[in-house]
Order: sequence, then structure tokens, then C-alpha cells
Amino acid sequence: MAMLWKFMRVAKYSKTALSPKVKVRGIPTHSRHSSSKSAPSDFAANASCTNTVELLGKAYSQDDYSNVTEKILSKVGKNLHNKKHHPLWLIKEQVKDHFYKQYIGRRGTPLFSVYDSLSPVVTVQQNFDSLLIPQNHTSRRKEDNYYLNRDYMLRAHTSAHQWDLIHSGLDAFLAVGDVYRRDTIDNTHYPVFHQMEGVRLFSCHELFSNIKNGEGLQLFEQGHRTAHKQECHTMEAVRLVEFNLKQVLTKLVTHIFGDGLQVRWVDCYFPFTHPSFEMEINFQGEWMEVLGCGVMEQQLVNSAGAQDKIGWAFGLGLERLAMILYDIPDIRLFWSEDERFLKQFIVPHIWQRIKFQPLSRYPPLINDISFWLPSGTYSKNDFYDLARTIGGDLIEKIVLLDEFTHPKTKKVSHCYRIIYRHPERTLTQDEVHRIHQAIEESSVRELGVEGRF
Repeated sequence: MAMLWKFMRVAKYSKTALSPKVKVRGIPTHSRHSSSKSAPSDFAANASCTNTVELLGKAYSQDDYSNVTEKILSKVGKNLHNKKHHPLWLIKEQVKDHFYKQYIGRRGTPLFSVYDSLSPVVTVQQNFDSLLIPQNHTSRRKEDNYYLNRDYMLRAHTSAHQWDLIHSGLDAFLAVGDVYRRDTIDNTHYPVFHQMEGVRLFSCHELFSNIKNGEGLQLFEQGHRTAHKQECHTMEAVRLVEFNLKQVLTKLVTHIFGDGLQVRWVDCYFPFTHPSFEMEINFQGEWMEVLGCGVMEQQLVNSAGAQDKIGWAFGLGLERLAMILYDIPDIRLFWSEDERFLKQFIVPHIWQRIKFQPLSRYPPLINDISFWLPSGTYSKNDFYDLARTIGGDLIEKIVLLDEFTHPKTKKVSHCYRIIYRHPERTLTQDEVHRIHQAIEESSVRELGVEGRF
């Protein structure tokens, strides 16, 4: 994955955000960020006239849905979770090791298979439709996802591979990979992060074989959907699947973090699991969500060809686990190539305890930006994405300080505080001023806002 920028190109931002033709992953291209500090005018100077983006060896036509930025494309294919001795690799290997040793199949081999090299480019059908996510569901919005075009996108979750892997005949698997979401900017959120997906399916015999008098119990019924089960599931089956799921995940986090960890389950809603839960861990006095899980929607399982089985699924965030386990304070650090950071995780075995030693804490530089919102559509994530495209990882956090509605004109004004801080060196007022000014100018030009600078 790309290093934290030691020097910044202040680049012109566009809503499509790509030069008309971009190539990545080792192919020479003007999409790569350079160490120049040039002004925001040469972003597309060498752009090709074709309207495609080439990514991981395939070309994708751009359309009105294309919104992936060059900054994001520069992360594709980096695969931090497969980089040996990286903290995300350590977490992945710990989870794998736990599942391999804890859950053994009938032939004495690991029950769960692991897939950690699946392409992050998926179809919209894989990312949403296969998971039964409705067409009008908010999770599909352009404001929250990175689309290559109307048909292809960068996966927003590793759940995008659930249907395909079940359809291939798998009953128990872990899928690991980088996922992409347009989101807020702070020390625990980043537009690229890493997830691990877990799925386990049970036949009637597997679920009830160890239950006293379980011979007469069934997986399915023609009942009613409630807050506690799907209409096709028996309550006995749901309770056992839910118990098994929570037991599996509680054992996992206890094994990783040790006894005494404060864990709680919170009811929630996911379109492709029901009932659904989130696990939160108490970290430094605050509850942090680390995974979501639930009983899989039977319609999904059936459509993938496993009609006679019931199952659970979970998705956990590797960064969240690593931040808690190693006490890493800032999610941007996972992208650092600073040897002072990386050497701390070169250990003889994956289970060795590591206490992260902070790098020198450089002072922040704070600038505010205020503007009137346009009369048309405006999304905070559009502004966050614009700011991150220009400021990159020099931006530590963006906070919406104030939202004001003019009493006469009814126009709405937003004031954001942008906190700039480089984790590896001291920023100068001069370079931050240039970046901040570029964000102001691009906000007016690209988002249609009226500046109050």
C-alpha cells in the first residue's frame, strides 16, 4: 500500500476524479503521485482522450457513476494483509491459526479454508444484489462507495464473495481483503481498510447431532418472521446457530486479547443476516465496534445452492483489532513505510506480544473552511473525498464544527475544521497553506459551494 506522503502534489480534483485513462499496479502512468509541490493545474495535463480506467489488467468504461479517485486507485493491489510482518498480516495470521487449530474437519484437516487474494474489483451484483440488498438501500449510494462504473466497483465489504464461495460448494471459509468506502476522516476511519469474512453452514445432522433428543428437531418450518428469526427457520435452529456464532467469536477475541477483555453484543440490522449483532470491545474507556455478524438470510443460502443448510456469517475489521491489540493510535500508520514503525512488528512468531512505541509526536496545524452549500445535491462524503484527494494522509481529521441556516435566505452554511499532522515529520505552515487553499478552490469549482473564505 502507498506510503504516507512525505511530500504532496496538490492536484486538481474532479468529480470523476480520474484522468480519462489510468493504469496502476506497476504500469507507468501519470496517475502515480509524485513528490512535486506544483499548483493544482497539471492533474490531467497528459490525459488520454479515451474514457476508460485500466485496473489490475482489465479496462473499465467510465460513466456517470464513476467516482473512484487516483488516490484510491494507488492503494489497489497493495494487499497489506499479505505483507509479511505487517501488523495487519500478523492479525490475519493469528485469526487463521486460531481457526485452523480450533476447528478440525472429519479427516483431521482444518474445517475452514482461507481466501486472501480475491480481486477487490467486483460487480454491483456481487456487492449488493447477491446479498439481497434492496435497490433503494442507502448502502448503495455513490456518496458511500467507489464505483468504476454502473456495473463495477471496488468492494465495500468482503461479503461480496459470500455467494460465489458458497456456490462453489464451500461450507466453512474465511475471506480476507482490502475494502473501500467513502467515509468520515478521523483516527479510526480510512477509505481503504481490511476485513475478514467468516461463513459456516450446518446441515441438520451437524447442528443437532450433539443435542439430547435432537433427532426430531428440524432446520426449517413455515412460520412467521420475527425480530428473533426468519420465517423459514425453526426457533431451535436459530438459537443454536446464534449460540455457536457468538461462542466462536468470543473464543477468538479472548484468544487474541486474553482474559479480562470487556465485550458486549449489540442488536443491529444487516440486509443479508437476520438476526444481526455487532461485537464491541472496550478500548481505552470507549466501546469500539470490531465486527458484525448474524444468521445468514436463507434466500441467499438457497440461491447459492445450499438449500438444505442453515448458517452464520461475520465480518471483522483487521485495523480495529490491530489498533486495540498493539495500541496503535492512528489508522494512517498502517500505510506508513517508516522503518521505525515497520520494524516493531518483525517478530519471531505471530503470537509474540508487541507494545507499539509511538513515533515522535509532531504538532498539528489547524485550518477552518466555511462555505454555503449549493442548492443541488451535496454530501459531506464528497467534501471529505475531495479533501483527502488533495491533502492525502497529511489530513488527520475533519470535523463539522458548525451548521448554520440563514433565517432569510434559508441557505445552509457548513464550517469544517481540518487538522493536518504528518506522523513522521513536522509540517510547515507554508505547505499546509497551499494544500488548504487548493481544497478551498476545488470545493468551489467541483462541489458548487459558495466560499466564505
